[in-house]
Amino acid sequence: MSTDLGRLGVWAALDALDAEAAAKFARQLEDWGYTALWTPEAVGRDPFAFIGFLAGRCERLVFATGIANIYARDPMTMKGIHQTIEELAPGRFVLGLGVSHQHLVSKVRGHQYKKPLTTMRNYLEALEGALYMGAKPASQAPIVIAALRDKMLELAATKTAGAHPYLVPPEHTKRARKVMGPDAWLCPEQMVILDSDASNARAVARKHLAVYLGLPNYQNNLKQFGFEDRDFADGGSDRLVDAIVAWGDERALRDRIDAHHRAGANHVCIQAFRPDGEMSPDLRALEALAPAAG
Repeated sequence: MSTDLGRLGVWAALDALDAEAAAKFARQLEDWGYTALWTPEAVGRDPFAFIGFLAGRCERLVFATGIANIYARDPMTMKGIHQTIEELAPGRFVLGLGVSHQHLVSKVRGHQYKKPLTTMRNYLEALEGALYMGAKPASQAPIVIAALRDKMLELAATKTAGAHPYLVPPEHTKRARKVMGPDAWLCPEQMVILDSDASNARAVARKHLAVYLGLPNYQNNLKQFGFEDRDFADGGSDRLVDAIVAWGDERALRDRIDAHHRAGANHVCIQAFRPDGEMSPDLRALEALAPAAG
């Protein structure tokens, strides 16, 4: 692998931006010194076509999927994507894969949702052995998987470059590093709000967390760290919100990022929410936290 993720990237859903605005955003991140842009897959743009577009408009930025749904493409199709993007943007692509969530897979996509660990293991094995007869890239783009619980973390460490945990506190990063050992990549996502008004920051955080707190995989993972059913009710307890979403001044946000690094993260990708509650990334926060500003 020739890809260098660096220590700090950005996680951003950009479907609300038109293509040129998204390219401008990516170039701004590059100018600010961020090393990677993570983009999700849900019900919007195809992430790989989007990455191809953005990569052609930047020079150094690494593009990662956080995550691409394995139910959306069979392993042979994914093998072709993996090889093609690395050939066209060498050293600037990370393939992040995940099993997604039952309601998105079964109700939205119409597939049968199966046991996550077994499904991911079988998919990775099929991906490795899939036929690809196109031009081979000079190096292989890293693969990481969305992993929260111990067995999926172990799979990430043994079958891929590492893990991309989402919606996790630094305590999870510490546990994940212990489970995965010293060599695997550990790339947690961290939500941040540059706002010291506790009432407003928590209200904004709850708006963004609403879609996640009812999902069993996130609940079960967070319960390992002392959270209870009552913490997930009514938009989330203050304790839970504060554990997942870092808010406050620049120092407070940097402290949370540093906590993940101290706990064993190789790379942290920050998702910056605007204090006014609008859905686009907060450029003010991203500029303040940028490596070039540190």
